[in-house]
Amino acid sequence: MKKSSNIIPVSHETKQMSKWQTDLKNLVRDPEELLQLLSLEKDETLKQRLLYFSKQFPLRVTRDFVGQMAIGDPNDPLLRQILPLLEEGHQVEGYSLDPLQETSGFIPERGLVHKYKGRALLMVTGACAVNCRYCFRRHFPYSEQVVTDEALESLVKRVKKESLSEVILSGGDPLMLPTEKLSHIVSRLLSVPGVKTLRLHSRLPVVLPGRLDLEFVTWWNSIPINRVLVVHANHANELGASHMKALARLENTTLLNQAVLLRGVNDSASAIEALSRSCFDLGIMPYYLHLLDQVAGAAHFNVPESEAINIMESVRKKLPGYLVPRLVREQAGAESKTLIC
Repeated sequence: MKKSSNIIPVSHETKQMSKWQTDLKNLVRDPEELLQLLSLEKDETLKQRLLYFSKQFPLRVTRDFVGQMAIGDPNDPLLRQILPLLEEGHQVEGYSLDPLQETSGFIPERGLVHKYKGRALLMVTGACAVNCRYCFRRHFPYSEQVVTDEALESLVKRVKKESLSEVILSGGDPLMLPTEKLSHIVSRLLSVPGVKTLRLHSRLPVVLPGRLDLEFVTWWNSIPINRVLVVHANHANELGASHMKALARLENTTLLNQAVLLRGVNDSASAIEALSRSCFDLGIMPYYLHLLDQVAGAAHFNVPESEAINIMESVRKKLPGYLVPRLVREQAGAESKTLIC
């Protein structure tokens, strides 16, 4: 796909707030409201731990995602991803605030994470629509590292100097930014001749499919280089008809899924099989299944490597090879992700 001048600009005029932006202002942040929505308000133990641990790492979840959860089930796999647990307060050896040591060697300048050859990641925002309890950046100092308007020009020069062919937009979640802002960033990146691929990692197509509105889709489809969208779904119950409708509007886009293997969420062969099949139904190819990054507060989600290997061996017996995600671990300082199986 060759670059051209046909990228569709996004209007800078003042306009009404988009529906997805209105939805973001109406997130569920109150633990007691969450319990009421799920008919769990009579569970006093659940209520107390929600109130306490939400102060440490705030509860934040879209109403779309809550709507995918089972009513009255405190062990729902979607609920467990955003539900504060008492175990978060346990200090576990080997678990740290910065498990991938990003802030101590892989950020050559503000907003740029450069771990691997030929590609680099831009942290364009620290905001997310959902606070996932297992997030490896749950303690990340975004205020110190996120790309600013002033830093963008410097980063563009760095991308050119390092001869990077692929630029990854991440955060936080890049789709939290207005399309106009994303358009500005991408337009500057397109000024670098060597950039051939734009990759965007986002949870919003899963937790807020309305984010893929007409304005975004029109702009995205006009980007004249290779486009990759990596969504982040961990369980088949996260995907449905609204996601299929939203993703179907994206043209000439490679759709991939990157999941995390989580205790109590998807730690079985049947769960991984169902996730892969649901992704494929939506045109998404299973990409990576990550072992948990050892971030403080998330040790209770860990699935030991030996158990993970057994799960994947069972998955391979049930799925064609193209639907089997690669089980990987990310290690600080490694030149690539470590393939487990």
